[in-house]
Amino acid sequence: MAGRRAGASDVTRDDGFLISCEHGGNRIPAAYRHLFAGHGAVLRSHRGHDPGALRMARDLAAALAAPLHACTVSRLLIELNRSPRHARLYSEFTRDAGAELRRELIERYYLPYRDAVESRIGAMIHRGLRVVHLSSHSFTPELDGNVRDADIGLLYDPRRGGERALCREWRLALGRHAPGLKVRMNYPYAGTADGFTTYLRRRFPGTDYLGIELEINQRHATAGPAWRALREAVIASLRDALQSGRAEAGAHPS
Repeated sequence: MAGRRAGASDVTRDDGFLISCEHGGNRIPAAYRHLFAGHGAVLRSHRGHDPGALRMARDLAAALAAPLHACTVSRLLIELNRSPRHARLYSEFTRDAGAELRRELIERYYLPYRDAVESRIGAMIHRGLRVVHLSSHSFTPELDGNVRDADIGLLYDPRRGGERALCREWRLALGRHAPGLKVRMNYPYAGTADGFTTYLRRRFPGTDYLGIELEINQRHATAGPAWRALREAVIASLRDALQSGRAEAGAHPS
């Protein structure tokens, strides 16, 4: 599926979509399981992965006919959504495991994943597309005693007009498709905090790349019709937002 640029004056350029999911599972490969012996509970918790994020990512990829890059290795082994020097790149289970093992994790999991996404974005831009990258995540309803007051968060860089316009339209459309849900912008995290999309914005200009993180409250990520309906609303509202962006761009041609 290709759409015109949302919120931009160039109505002749198509959008290309890419979906990613950095925290799609809590798998620990056999070679590293000894590091997590007796810690199955934390691996099953929100710290080990983002429940529901991979299902949402797969649905988005199918709906948009977009490539999907997903990792099912636990973020507690190595955190793919952090920069190489971030304090939480490694968890307490791997931080003190030795420089050789940490280097192995970088080379085996971190670099291949991030390089593959960056290379695909570069190739799409080279083909003349503007890339809309949707990074699928979920957040725990309560963290450190604080209740998260949102059902869905849309994370973006407010300084990038394309990201700002798309998230604005997406939020409005979600209000129509799922009026009972509370949608907040740059919540529960700032869209400019250390993360993969933040890194990619430094690699590609805003005219070529939009990086949006979709955050869904994990209380919704349960089996059943309500969870399915939420995912359908996310996709339907995104389609509306893209259509609104095309209409706005067509109304203000260069």
